[in-house]
Amino acid sequence: MTIRIARVQAATPDLEVFLSDHLRDMQATAPPESRHALDMSRLLSPRVRLFAATMDGALVGTGALAELEPGHEELKSMRTSPRMRGRGVGSVMLAALLCDARDRGIRRVSLETGASDFFWAAHRLYTKAGFDECEPFGSYVEDPHSIFLTVRLTA
Repeated sequence: MTIRIARVQAATPDLEVFLSDHLRDMQATAPPESRHALDMSRLLSPRVRLFAATMDGALVGTGALAELEPGHEELKSMRTSPRMRGRGVGSVMLAALLCDARDRGIRRVSLETGASDFFWAAHRLYTKAGFDECEPFGSYVEDPHSIFLTVRLTA
């Protein structure tokens, strides 16, 4: 099983469906004011770097880095295809995103994720990668439906 990670700079039909499924999943996890997933147009904006994971040509995962301030980016739209969960796609994507950030001189990557049981695998993935809980960052505020995590990157 070879997972390939590549930067995406244009929408494709399979990517649009994949990310629509992501937005639909988020609707079931929290009220509208607590959902922070980006739609396709925002993921393709100049301040966001969107990546896709493929295996045998099929889209199996996504992840993105959004600029917050110089040296600090936010992890966004981490999703693994339901049929591929538990098979390392998220770990490979996260490692690639952190490597991309580090290579560009980013010193800190933060994220917001849900606090419900739906997100337990994500929490475990981020903790294993060295993320620690933190205060809300950027425009976020305290929210019982959210957990905020951050990791400092070294050269």
